[in-house]
Amino acid sequence: MSHKLQKLLAEGQYAGVYHLPHNDRKALKEATKALEYGWLEADLSELHEITAALQKLGKELKFPDWYGANFDALADCLSDLSWHEAPGYVLLLKGADELHAHDHPAFDTLNEVFDGVIETWQEAGIPFWVFYDLRANGLAPLPTLAQA
Repeated sequence: MSHKLQKLLAEGQYAGVYHLPHNDRKALKEATKALEYGWLEADLSELHEITAALQKLGKELKFPDWYGANFDALADCLSDLSWHEAPGYVLLLKGADELHAHDHPAFDTLNEVFDGVIETWQEAGIPFWVFYDLRANGLAPLPTLAQA
């Protein structure tokens, strides 16, 4: 699975926001490492509202002190990873189930921000992938790589 995933991650035109199939975290990390992509990971478990999620993203992704824990600042920080230069990036978000369930509009906006960041990186020829490691129930709008 890791080699197939590695080959897919190298195809930047497919970069997007995806639901990570269960137990594929190890394969994703191995493929990311093999491609020498930057690995970004944040655990949003138990967070019910977007303000706390944005704060945690800033902390776990080690954003600069000026990060304002809002959607614009998130887009700015993810669009300029000069502190973490790589030929591509993979962001894994764990445990966003509660956020999705309790603040669905904010969850949608968060994904719109990710889509904008992905587009910005694609214009530079650099793949930026976002994966949610979530329970499968209730997340039909998020495709898996098998659907890409």
